[in-house]
Amino acid sequence: MKMTATRDIARPAGQVFDFFADASNNPKWQNGMQFCEWTSQPPIAVGSTYQQTARFMGRDILSTFEVTAHEPGRLIAIETIKSTFPIQVVRTVEPTGNESCRVSADITGGPERGVAKLVEPLIGRWAQKSVDRDYDRLVQLLESASSDSTENSPSE
Repeated sequence: MKMTATRDIARPAGQVFDFFADASNNPKWQNGMQFCEWTSQPPIAVGSTYQQTARFMGRDILSTFEVTAHEPGRLIAIETIKSTFPIQVVRTVEPTGNESCRVSADITGGPERGVAKLVEPLIGRWAQKSVDRDYDRLVQLLESASSDSTENSPSE
């Protein structure tokens, strides 16, 4: 399966990147995300790892991810190193102005076996809709935070 998302956000690129590169923020904007925490020490870099629990199709999915590419302020790539639903994600941020940017995500992967593998085309369409809703939530979350004071950053 392959899913993509691109959104414009009225926030500085650096702030947007810092927010979504920090996996501990995932439950704030990704539907079904129940828990996410880093299992390696900061700073975020190639080789950093985190675990998350997500709910997908009525089942809990526990996954361990590793950062496979990291260009601070611009790109982060992650992939599962342990999961029943392996995926790879590449997220980029490009400035479109001083106070705006464009985020893009390319997500590949999916079920490897079982019933989920048999109905992969249906799951793919559902997953794309889910990704679209997640990135819409990201825009809403970050843009609503831009009207807050700097003390109320979106990562708090």
